[in-house]
Amino acid sequence: MTIDMFDFKLSTRLVFGPGTVTRVGSIAGDLGMTRPLLVADSGIRNAGHVEHVIRLLTAAGLDVEVFDQFSVNPDSAMVDRGVAFASTLNRDSVIGLGGGSSLDCAKGINLLLTNGGQVADYRGYGHAPNPLMTMIAIPTTAGTGSEAQSYAVISDTTTHLKMACGDPKLVFSTAILDPNLTLSQPTFVTAASGFDAIAHAVETAVTTRRTEISTLFSREAFRLLNANYERVLTDPDNLQARSAMQLGAFYAGVAIEQSMLGAAHACANPLTARYQLTHGAALAIRWGGLDRVDREPSRQGRHQELLDQAPGTGDTHGRGPIPRVRRSTRHCREWPGFYDVLPRRRRCTTLLPSAARTRGTVVDAGFPDGYGCSWGDVGSPASSWILDSLRRGQ
Repeated sequence: MTIDMFDFKLSTRLVFGPGTVTRVGSIAGDLGMTRPLLVADSGIRNAGHVEHVIRLLTAAGLDVEVFDQFSVNPDSAMVDRGVAFASTLNRDSVIGLGGGSSLDCAKGINLLLTNGGQVADYRGYGHAPNPLMTMIAIPTTAGTGSEAQSYAVISDTTTHLKMACGDPKLVFSTAILDPNLTLSQPTFVTAASGFDAIAHAVETAVTTRRTEISTLFSREAFRLLNANYERVLTDPDNLQARSAMQLGAFYAGVAIEQSMLGAAHACANPLTARYQLTHGAALAIRWGGLDRVDREPSRQGRHQELLDQAPGTGDTHGRGPIPRVRRSTRHCREWPGFYDVLPRRRRCTTLLPSAARTRGTVVDAGFPDGYGCSWGDVGSPASSWILDSLRRGQ
């Protein structure tokens, strides 16, 4: 057995468990925060989480300002609004509270406040010359794993380009994972964000850039997510299942830092950017063609490895590993109302499998040029054909 070289550093402190959000004041104080900008969308405010965190921070003697003028799938205009809001408030730190949109928006605002310019200036990795303000992440969903990553994914308002802006400084100093905060999620958010986390676990396990350390996190992420995804949908108050989903999403985020992503995200991201689809919904659509696209034998074997160590994914029909991965995540696609938010449903659901049949090939790690983010190896005629079709409006 040959173990390839890798370079790994976990830069984010993890504070996990029910009730841990109550420690945010002391954690912020230990990090030297005095005037944080709290970034959270209106839905998080409506759920009562913003006021709760404000009380905790204020009780610890911190001066808090809140920015909530953004929505899901943050774009460059939303980040610019946050920068304009905070630029005169003399903030010394940033706290992201919410799902991946809140966390990525917090990162984007921090990036521009400290380094200037536009979001597009930081597409790629390592383009921020100046230090960033200290950040804390408090995720209220179990999905993106942004709290464990050094990237912010933000769409260009004009071109709809989905930009991955990464920098080793763009990491949260501390991530507070309190599963109690996820109990307030609507069913659709639970389903969509959970599907995103599962896609992360699967894609990071099979990408050509995976390492020994990323595989370790991918496998544990899939074990936790696969065993608890249906539980949180059928029993949303099950705190143990919520805890496992949140921790699994974090582990999958750690794996992304090493291995990046692959086919499903390469094709789902343009759907999110172009049609404003919820990211998890776009992934669920894309998953329908996975077994047609990813037929390369070594990747089939990697899917098998993932399934072998996860409970409840045995193949009783002899249909191969990828269909079994699809069955293990079918609940998101089958949940009532899952597709209700999708415009042009027929076009989206028929386009991707058609592309896979027509131009089916292996998609390695990364996103296609033009719409996606250059996160690794790009080489997919199937993905390129899909994106060209979307550009032409077919």
